[in-house]
Amino acid sequence: MADSKIILEKQDLTYLNWSHIRSSSGTAGTFLKSESVFDGRKKYYKLSNFDQLHGVTGHECVNELIVDRLLNVLGVEHIHYDLINAVIEIDGQEYTTFLCCSEDFKERGESKAAVDDYYALNAEKGETHYDFCVRMGWQKYVDTMLAVDYLILNRDRHGANMEVLRNPRQRTLRLAPLFDHGLSLLCTCANEPEIEAFDVMKDRQCQCFIGGCSCLENLSLIKDKRMVFKGKLTEADKEIIFEGLDDVISKAHMDKIWEMIYKRYKKYEEL
Repeated sequence: MADSKIILEKQDLTYLNWSHIRSSSGTAGTFLKSESVFDGRKKYYKLSNFDQLHGVTGHECVNELIVDRLLNVLGVEHIHYDLINAVIEIDGQEYTTFLCCSEDFKERGESKAAVDDYYALNAEKGETHYDFCVRMGWQKYVDTMLAVDYLILNRDRHGANMEVLRNPRQRTLRLAPLFDHGLSLLCTCANEPEIEAFDVMKDRQCQCFIGGCSCLENLSLIKDKRMVFKGKLTEADKEIIFEGLDDVISKAHMDKIWEMIYKRYKKYEEL
């Protein structure tokens, strides 16, 4: 899998146009997205939580990079994110912030549809979301997804954060690699005292199309927990996951995220 990059040298991205995407999780503020095309390849950009009064205040984009690296370690197919220090313009006002960037994951000829929409059109009467995915041949995918979401406490795995990719000419049908992990880890913490007080093992309410509102309880859907991850997480992986982030988030923030990931991983292994 590709290595993520952190671009600390400030980039001028004021040419990007940002669209307002309301947070589906109920979080205050707005998550803004943009896109561009270079050499025929589309790139997507996302900001952390934004409001007109305070600017970009969240660290969801940093979470994307951290989870990207974690999934590399665990051998999980996913969308690759770079983290970029940039100057952007929103409604005539310039802001300096870190944003994340990913490339289009669709192959030529593929169209995409949200999993919840695809389920609504193709599910059998009374079929659960999980059983539908099993019938479609996606069991390994959703089992892995549920385990990942437990490790990072993903609050936002709604039905549009899973996508079906279809190519009618080739008659292929697949799920897009895992993506959109910003609303995870310590996304609710706004300052150092909140980071310090955060209980990394607490099972907070989440939104999950496949399961229920508990990341922990959703693990009961997985048929064989031993077969989910190809790789193993060790204490030495902390350096890999947080490399280059010293100038982006605090040491206390990194330490707490690592505590969360590693404790949850060890708990998962015990289940």
